[in-house]
Amino acid sequence: MDNNKLSPMKTQPDPEEPYPSLSDYHDYEPNLEFDDTELLQAPNEMDNGELLIDFMENESNGMGSPVSDFTDENYDELLNGPASFSFGTDTYPEVGGVSFSDIAKYGIVDVKGDDADGRKVIVVYACKLPPTNMIDHNCLLEYLKGTLDLYVEQDYSLIYFHYGLTSKNKPSIAWLWQAYKAFDRKYKKNLKALYVVHPTSFLKIISQVFRPVISVKFGKKLNYIHSLKELSEHIKLEQLAIPEEIKEFDRKTTGKNNTTDVDSKGIEPIESTRQFGVTLQFIKKHYNEDIPPVVKECVKYLDKPDALETEGLFRRSANLTKVKQLAREANKGSPLTFESPHEAGALLKKFLRELKEPILTQELYDEVIQFQYSSKEEQLRQASILVMEKLPEDNYKLLKFVVSFLSRVMERADLNKMTAQNLAVVFGPNLIWSDSVSMCLSAIMPINYFTQFLLQHHKDIFIV
Repeated sequence: MDNNKLSPMKTQPDPEEPYPSLSDYHDYEPNLEFDDTELLQAPNEMDNGELLIDFMENESNGMGSPVSDFTDENYDELLNGPASFSFGTDTYPEVGGVSFSDIAKYGIVDVKGDDADGRKVIVVYACKLPPTNMIDHNCLLEYLKGTLDLYVEQDYSLIYFHYGLTSKNKPSIAWLWQAYKAFDRKYKKNLKALYVVHPTSFLKIISQVFRPVISVKFGKKLNYIHSLKELSEHIKLEQLAIPEEIKEFDRKTTGKNNTTDVDSKGIEPIESTRQFGVTLQFIKKHYNEDIPPVVKECVKYLDKPDALETEGLFRRSANLTKVKQLAREANKGSPLTFESPHEAGALLKKFLRELKEPILTQELYDEVIQFQYSSKEEQLRQASILVMEKLPEDNYKLLKFVVSFLSRVMERADLNKMTAQNLAVVFGPNLIWSDSVSMCLSAIMPINYFTQFLLQHHKDIFIV
């Protein structure tokens, strides 16, 4: 090890009509090559929920209940909550004899870090759905719930790319109805935005079918997005790893002159005081400090009893406008003034996730992912080697500073409810990610496991 380490919306629905026809927003509805016959036969008039229930029951005839293998009891037994996925094994949980790994391999569900407002971004791609005879939709539903279970206690956004849904891979109406019922208030209360990208007539009919039972409050979270350019106003497109076929479809439907090249990376001058979105080396060069000033200011504010004991620290929302303003002030090198612990916590997370390269570096990504498979006897030694010997010195110093602070947060867990496990869920994806591998459930679990191990054994890993 280096001896130096030894030293210290645009589109807003009419409030009176939360579910207007999608054709009100655009004239073009792409042909996705599937048969909407079953949907077009749905009742046109639904003044109450009875016709809808009859429709769903008829849809299910002959195929059984879409989730007949599950009950609340056996689901809890199987998954046992957000932290129940088994670490240190080669197997995922199974549903009806189908392993979650059989779902994960398709990449249908991704977790793409945080958006500009600090909310976790969960992405679902219809184009990655295999033919219906190749996937167990029951297991898919539980896999999606398992992914969301990791984040539903904090604000999150959901993006659904509709392009690619065809007659060969679209789930049944009955399954969609069952999925809507499965996502109860626990999933909906912290969902701040649902972006439906490239909507079609299929979704227009679906919205009419479900309209009698969808709350107005939930409906206001829906954002119909008709182009990637429009989506870019809400989410950084480069973080989504959008499949090429969706980009090509977008170019065809919006026209080359009216779309944003999501692969282009404009070069803009970087002011010397900037701290967000740059490398640690850049900050050190211009500030001549090992720990970025914005990190020190956040930790200084939070490292007091009143702040450390704040319930839901790092998990509850801050004033997003104020957090953005604080980031702008930090980029000017100006001193920061916080009005609440949640603002400082949100700014710290924002800094970590917007680093040009993650603290744990992309070079160590594979080792972090594989860490959970090591024997318990070897894990401490491997974690020490990874952190002490393989991390660049600047990364090591910042990681040690952050983990040391988080250990003090853990000491107040009886009051702030931020255990090592909860902190790992919040900070894990902000400490390491890959440019080439999607942040799906299969990646999140081992990252969170490593982060939790780091927090629990920090005294044995870092040099005091």
